[in-house]
Amino acid sequence: MTNFKYGVIGATGLALLLSVACASAQQSPPVRVRGEIEKVDGNTLTVKSREGATVKVMLKDNAVVTGVEKAMLSDIKQNSFVGITAMPQPDGTQKAIEVHIFPESRRGAGEGHRPWDLVPNSTMTNANVEQLVTSVDGPMLTMKYKDGEKKIQVPNNATIVQFVSGDRADLKPGAKIFVAAGTKLPNGDIETAGINVGKNGLTPPM
Repeated sequence: MTNFKYGVIGATGLALLLSVACASAQQSPPVRVRGEIEKVDGNTLTVKSREGATVKVMLKDNAVVTGVEKAMLSDIKQNSFVGITAMPQPDGTQKAIEVHIFPESRRGAGEGHRPWDLVPNSTMTNANVEQLVTSVDGPMLTMKYKDGEKKIQVPNNATIVQFVSGDRADLKPGAKIFVAAGTKLPNGDIETAGINVGKNGLTPPM
């Protein structure tokens, strides 16, 4: 199994942000930013978004930096707590695009099933791996959460990552970042209490 660096991820890390992202409809929807850091000036990051726009991301003083590292299909175990971005299938199952493995300290964060905006019609399921059945096409996971369960196939070519501790030194030009739950300020900048950054050149796939 991959050597997981399970540093303590703060309460405002990505795991909590995924929970915030599925908050009730009466709250303002979160602003998500996916892109590459072009410049760092104190708490202000200039980011080239995946859509091509230049975005200013303002980090709160206590903002938590969460690292994202590559993992392997074999790192997904029965009773792991994971988040899976997937596409609904005609038979009612889901087919994983990517799997995010949480450290045990963040078990239960963002639990549930909801729409996601990685690609059109994609979903996010944060749940416990209740059952894992292997096959040549990749394992079929039975994902159980408090309101139900989903069966999700993880193809062999799915992207697998794990969350690890990070720090401000990881936020540098060229680094790829993902903000899951930012707030748009009156001047158009995005303020956030947590940011996710790819380690070793990785692009956070969320």
